[in-house]
Amino acid sequence: MAWNWEKKHLDLVLVPSGLLIMFGYHTFLLYRCLKLPHTTTIGHDNHCRGAWIERMMQVDPKDRGQALSVISSNTSAAMSLSSICLVLSSLIGTWIGTSSETVFTSNLIYGDTSESTIAIKHITLLISFLVGFAAFIQTTRCFVNANFLITMPNADVPVSYVQKTVLAGSNFWSLGIRAIYFAITLLLWIFGPIPMFVSCLVTVAVLYNLDWNSNPLHEFQPLASNILVKIGQEMREVGQEMREVGRAIERHGSSSSTSGRKQ
Repeated sequence: MAWNWEKKHLDLVLVPSGLLIMFGYHTFLLYRCLKLPHTTTIGHDNHCRGAWIERMMQVDPKDRGQALSVISSNTSAAMSLSSICLVLSSLIGTWIGTSSETVFTSNLIYGDTSESTIAIKHITLLISFLVGFAAFIQTTRCFVNANFLITMPNADVPVSYVQKTVLAGSNFWSLGIRAIYFAITLLLWIFGPIPMFVSCLVTVAVLYNLDWNSNPLHEFQPLASNILVKIGQEMREVGQEMREVGRAIERHGSSSSTSGRKQ
């Protein structure tokens, strides 16, 4: 018995293939982040953030306004993206509940336009935005907790505590961004499996160039060396000031002796 090809069968081929490419790439990226973090942009950024936290924690709590400004800006960005994801999720949920027929069921869509497939499209898109919303909420929670740790007065807060919290917030941020990338490909699935598959290929190609890091990790100068350099600079400045004071005393003494001879 011959199998009759229909355009709705295209969804069964291209959609799983596109999702397999996306999941396969991100699985490989996760492996690289865990085993070879220096080869990824995420690992490079986390390395720099860890060094930044280590330096900021050596400053007095009353002088950490710059660190709070940086973390507050990241918190505001995470809250904005979480709000966008929540609004889009609400719109999609309302769309699913109030409309059974849409313009996307027209014959212009080369693919499956049955009600069950359309419902799957909407549900998967809704799940992607909800995952992004949850990830950005966790990002906000981690950054708020970092604010409390950084501004804690008269307490010896371990640097590793703050580093762990900030890096966790950064990882949740990356997860939320990836959920939005998946949502974009699923959004194009509404217009057919072909745009969705092409979007997966383009997204993976772009992310490959953005996620891979070829620059070696910078070995930041140890904190002890920085303190010694600062002490040396201060000692040189004090020595220069003392020499200037000595010259002023000598000039004053010479002028006094000259006036004494004249008298």
